[in-house]
Amino acid sequence: MNPADVAQAAPMAHDVTLFGLFWQAHLVVKLVMLGLIGASVWCWAIIIDKSVLFARARRSMDKFEEAFWSGQSLEELYRSIQGRTPTGLAAVFAAAMREWKRSFEGSGRSFHSLSQRIDKVLDVTIQREVERLDSKLGVLASIGSAGPYIGLFGTVIGIMNSFTSIAASKNTSLAVVAPGIAEALFATAIGLFAAIPAVLAYNKLQGEVGKLQSRLEGFADEFSAILSRQIDERISHSSHAA
Repeated sequence: MNPADVAQAAPMAHDVTLFGLFWQAHLVVKLVMLGLIGASVWCWAIIIDKSVLFARARRSMDKFEEAFWSGQSLEELYRSIQGRTPTGLAAVFAAAMREWKRSFEGSGRSFHSLSQRIDKVLDVTIQREVERLDSKLGVLASIGSAGPYIGLFGTVIGIMNSFTSIAASKNTSLAVVAPGIAEALFATAIGLFAAIPAVLAYNKLQGEVGKLQSRLEGFADEFSAILSRQIDERISHSSHAA
């Protein structure tokens, strides 16, 4: 055999480490890998941020419920949360109390439809709080659903490039084919690495949002019932006074 042919047929040395597979990959595949790695970092940042936020929200709700049911007057509790931006149960309580005070401290004393107005205020506040808790979770859903397909796109490009190189070198030995396919499949692996935690975290965090929403709605119903009783008492007193 001609020595030149032997040299051409000899397989090129390939670095099969993870860094080597990335460095030897096609440019498009590299961009896909970098994008997926960035998405994975973003995903974990959201997971950590939301986990801390939900833990803080649970502690805040526990503390507020303890103060609310301690026998402290509603006026004192309302004054204690003024001057800061309340969240969670405190936000629901503050919104209802503001509507209450507007109606009873105004000159018109419009309290005949106060119960309905308070319910609307509570619903809007709960919706706003749930949106705050639910923000950025859509990113996890997007990464979880699109990550494998993006990785598969990189794999397809990589395999196409690998077969093009095989056709150009006219060498179909496993030593030549395997490294190129490994580089291509590495993109799918990174896509799964980004998508699997995103899907698991999204389901877990959505469950946490549902639990917190249930607590908000339960407290709103209880507080609305308390205020409704007080409204009925005041209407009754006003009728007797008249």
